[in-house]
Amino acid sequence: MKTTSSIFDSIRVKPDKDRRVKNDGPTCQWANCKDKATNKAPKGPNTSGYWHYCLKHAREYNQNYNFFAGMADDAVLAYQKDALTGHRPTWKMGTGKKGRVKPDLSALGPDGDPLGIFSDGARSEQKVRKEARVIRNAERKAFEALSLEVSATRAQVSARYKDLVKRHHPDANGGDRSTEDRLIEIIQAYKYLKSVGMG
Repeated sequence: MKTTSSIFDSIRVKPDKDRRVKNDGPTCQWANCKDKATNKAPKGPNTSGYWHYCLKHAREYNQNYNFFAGMADDAVLAYQKDALTGHRPTWKMGTGKKGRVKPDLSALGPDGDPLGIFSDGARSEQKVRKEARVIRNAERKAFEALSLEVSATRAQVSARYKDLVKRHHPDANGGDRSTEDRLIEIIQAYKYLKSVGMG
């Protein structure tokens, strides 16, 4: 077998234990302690990094550690309040990064916004004008049957219906059936208005 073969060039042999450099990690940073440091402990709130301690000294450090040592009471309360949200920024609804704010129309010149495109947008903070309800022909006929204006409220429709039923019902007229057709028309009109949310 050849020792200069190109096939065996990439083979690596693991060194013996005694030839390897032993790296056991850091030693305990506590004064006069030579034990192996197996635990990390934070240096403090205003400094970054960690102390490396053995288990015995890490326990002692943790028992005596006070994160808020040296902080004013107001700073402690502010920190605790921020901790409720994970120290992340918060804002009121509609005013944050993606919230809508009123546009500055002074940059548009003396005319401002003549078409109302920027000041009356769908998400503008101004009150949206209440649009008039579309009245269908069937609704218009039902209002006419009850002798009411199209702009009547639910309470007015209900009160008018009760009044007309009392007036045209055969029992109220001594059994006279001459107004029965008008009563049927009133009942159907009220049922329709009720189905569209006006009754």
